[in-house]
Amino acid sequence: MRKFAFIALILISLETAAQNGLSDTKTVTPLTLPLSEIFNGAITGQITTTDGHPAVSITVYVVENQKFAVTDEQGRFWIRNLKDANYTLEISTVGLQAQTKQVVISHGQTASVTIVLAENATQLAEVVVAASQKKLTIGKINIADLDNPQSTGVVTSRIIADQQALRLGDVVRNVPGVSLVQTRFGVNETYGARGYIIGVTGGAGGGSIFKNGLPYNIAGMPEAATLESVEIIKGSTAFLYGSSSGGLIVNMVTRKPKYNFGGEIDMNAGSFQQYKPVVDVYGPITKNLAFRVVGSYENDRSYRDVVKVIRDYVNPSLMYKLGKNSTLVVQGDYLNARITPDPGVGLLDSGRVLTKAIPRNRFQNVGWAFNNVKQNSTSVEFKHLFDNKFIFNASASRQYTDVNSYGVGNLNTASKTGIIARPLSRAHSLEKDYAAQATLEGKFSTGKFEHHFVAGADYTRVTTYTDAFVIYNANGSVLKSYDTINLLDPAQYMQRSDVPNALKTTETTAPSSRSGVFVQDLISLTKHVKLFAGVRYSHQATIQTTIDSAATATRPLSSTKGTTPTTVYNVFSPKAGLVYEPTANTSFYLSYSNSFTTNTGVDVNGNLLPASTINQYEAGVKNSFGEGRFTANASVYRIINSNLAQQAPYLADGATPNTNSNIKTLSGETTSDGIEVGINGNLSKNFYFITGYSYNNARFTNGTGNKGSNIDGEKLVNAPSGTANASIFYVFSNDKLKGFKIGASGFYTGSRFGGYNNTVGQAILGSRMVALTGFATVDLSAGYTYQKLSLQCKLSNLFNTINYLVHDNYSITPVAPRALLVTAVYKF
Repeated sequence: MRKFAFIALILISLETAAQNGLSDTKTVTPLTLPLSEIFNGAITGQITTTDGHPAVSITVYVVENQKFAVTDEQGRFWIRNLKDANYTLEISTVGLQAQTKQVVISHGQTASVTIVLAENATQLAEVVVAASQKKLTIGKINIADLDNPQSTGVVTSRIIADQQALRLGDVVRNVPGVSLVQTRFGVNETYGARGYIIGVTGGAGGGSIFKNGLPYNIAGMPEAATLESVEIIKGSTAFLYGSSSGGLIVNMVTRKPKYNFGGEIDMNAGSFQQYKPVVDVYGPITKNLAFRVVGSYENDRSYRDVVKVIRDYVNPSLMYKLGKNSTLVVQGDYLNARITPDPGVGLLDSGRVLTKAIPRNRFQNVGWAFNNVKQNSTSVEFKHLFDNKFIFNASASRQYTDVNSYGVGNLNTASKTGIIARPLSRAHSLEKDYAAQATLEGKFSTGKFEHHFVAGADYTRVTTYTDAFVIYNANGSVLKSYDTINLLDPAQYMQRSDVPNALKTTETTAPSSRSGVFVQDLISLTKHVKLFAGVRYSHQATIQTTIDSAATATRPLSSTKGTTPTTVYNVFSPKAGLVYEPTANTSFYLSYSNSFTTNTGVDVNGNLLPASTINQYEAGVKNSFGEGRFTANASVYRIINSNLAQQAPYLADGATPNTNSNIKTLSGETTSDGIEVGINGNLSKNFYFITGYSYNNARFTNGTGNKGSNIDGEKLVNAPSGTANASIFYVFSNDKLKGFKIGASGFYTGSRFGGYNNTVGQAILGSRMVALTGFATVDLSAGYTYQKLSLQCKLSNLFNTINYLVHDNYSITPVAPRALLVTAVYKF
């Protein structure tokens, strides 16, 4: 039991290092085990599968002295510094039966062995993905999850494939407490946890979505076909990245090149004229150079009338081994998404009443509306292992995102009977993101204390160019409204079909940047007690905007500055945690972390506002049972976001009422309390389940009661009271049903509010919030695999549940109805 538990912990903390090739082509030596500088005998070898493919990420364990290694991309391993003796090797990964091999070392020589596993490459890949818990690359430090005093989650490629996920929003809901909150106009997704939401851009002032550890803009929604896994850290992460969401950050880990040739061709086809082919090819170019190319095309007519999605995507990458301890990975991707913008079914009574009288499929936009997203990025990552003790990691990326759209504006002024004068909105923006980071990780001792540290620095710069337009009628007058419709009765009015001319008037350039240095240290105080400490210094700046006007026949070009001056923040963000591990499979932890959010506007004296602070307190327990086959984690937390920026009630004299929304004061707070529980199991290579539940109570507290302030006790919008997820998949192995797979997944989103939170003394009568009931969807899956070909079907939303994802009070998207998706895969 101890040996297999030890192997499970090794896999948890080290598999990423093995897969990413941190070692040379001869040896895969984990950072967590110090090596002697003097080498005696050694054991080297290669492990393959029955079909001749390298067995990657397999643990080779020496029974007599507890040394071990993990195989690299070519299935090779090397265990050094062995005295002359007889040794027993155990070859294992969780979910496979261990094999043993006897090896003799004599005269300090190197013994070479060849081992063939009973599984083929496809079977082995399924086992490794299901059984392993990778170190979170987004966490920047290579420690086991049991040592991390924070709630995390990883969704593996096996879960993504089994659930036939096509969107990132389909993936993240597999982590307890995380939910898809909004789909604004059907072109962007928003995710939430612990009462906080994260949006689209990779903004330097608060980007919380990453790709391979670097900030990323997900306009047009990211491509799921290239995802190897999705990592999530819940709670405050300012000690890692500076200003970011207090609820969660999301990191998309993409597929990397391999040194053995292979790949797959997928074809997805489903209801509503949906089809999506995917091609994934990888292999060696030379001994030290490997490639991978993932490409996809999607054409989807949608369950919504008129709506259509067409997406082209390609993701090429190269991996090069520089010397014996260095690797370089270069990636690029290109996305061209043409999506019909969809404001959803709409709300009545000035955006306050949601009615099911409007059918789920009814389209309320103009027929010619468009939203086109062109996105390209390039990234490079370099890793080097120094003397098997320190890892240096440096990465950089650039990304351009061009969004061009035209259609109706916000449909949030409809009358109680559904009548609304439709406005039009023309928009174009370009975002340029540049990011770089470098870390050094290693281990050392001070007296009796062992340290596992990481130190680093990062920099992100984002510049957004936003165009403004004036829309004209055919007679040359400025258009105020396009036409009138009835959300409840489309036949009441004749709808226009012409496309009014939109003239660009200004371009606003908005630069921002964030940079920081940080250090983290996991200190082993005793065998069972560890202290985690980290701090980051952040420099963050939002540069004053520049507004350039377009030339006309009567007006020359002009350039002016925005009304908000440059704001600069210099903030320290600490994190501290205490971890108690009574056994090798259980840890209890307490942690505190501090984050911040930037503010706009000035105080009553004209000074820039300081940052608002976020304090998080968390306690939890993490367990691993049955040789790593079961995990059970639970956490409780409290997050207090204090000193919110609100409109000041009076000017500096304390008597004159303030009517300027840019003059603010820091007062009031939000408090978020909750609990999260997750239980997962990999009972065998054929059977696994994942489950989770969360409860959250996010509300306003300690308000001033002044006009414009929030109302104490009122729940935050977009914060579900609870979420739950459960999935189970089983592959038959008996002779009669061999190759058949069945599965089911269920997701629950609790009651919540859309719209806007109310304020004291607001002009609107009644509540601005839209009450939304909780809802659950259930998906059923079935599939069959024969040799290299597999076929899988999913019936989603089995019970045809109707509910809505609401963005503010103008994008009201019904959840998709019952639908069938079929995926055929050929692997080679």
